[in-house]
Amino acid sequence: MIDLAWWEWALLALGAVVVGLSKTAVPGAGTIAVAIFAAVLPAKQSTGVLLLLLIVADLFAVTMYRRHADWRTLVRLAPAVVAGVLVGVVFLWFADDLWVKRSIGVILLAVIAITLLRRRFTSSVGAAGPHPVAAATYGTLGGFTTMVANAAGPVMSMYFLAARFEVKAFLGTAAWFFAIVNLFKVPFSVGIGIITAPGLLIDLVLVPVVVASAFFGRWLADRMSQAVFEKVVIVFTIVGAAYLLIV
Repeated sequence: MIDLAWWEWALLALGAVVVGLSKTAVPGAGTIAVAIFAAVLPAKQSTGVLLLLLIVADLFAVTMYRRHADWRTLVRLAPAVVAGVLVGVVFLWFADDLWVKRSIGVILLAVIAITLLRRRFTSSVGAAGPHPVAAATYGTLGGFTTMVANAAGPVMSMYFLAARFEVKAFLGTAAWFFAIVNLFKVPFSVGIGIITAPGLLIDLVLVPVVVASAFFGRWLADRMSQAVFEKVVIVFTIVGAAYLLIV
């Protein structure tokens, strides 16, 4: 049964708005949605509820930016991401809600460190963005964080930003990346019980909010300069990670 107060529904609706915007205009902001859902719902259930909303937003993002993806980057990341997802599945199988919450905090602490390091050593790390070692590191961490907490946005945003993608190439590559990875996660999420019937009912209520915000995000992205876009990505990455760590 769904037993949520009005203000909890309001928070979930706000999180759904962030989901739509994060897929079509503001990468990195999705971490705030992770924090909101984890604050309102039990940790594992929040992961399952949020996953299905992310898939809905992914479909719109892929439709809007399908021609802008860098497929060589996606292929380079694939093996490490799959490995990271499988490690995350094993972790979720054994971990309880308390450990999931703690892991979210630790994961996002690592993301903050990565973000700051990338800003401190922009030239050297940026040049190494496409390197196989960088792909393996970010891919594995991205796979694990997306499986455990749907929190790979900050990790992958930093990787794509280092690759010097312009706005639509960034959004197109990220759209295909998360669409494929999130669909890959569904059978595992059902198998370990984090996608539930009550969670599906919550998703049905929130899907229209996600769709509306995704369209608004596309409108916003068309009017955002490259410089502003990169600053927004970094700011939301740090703020979202810090907020989730506190929660």
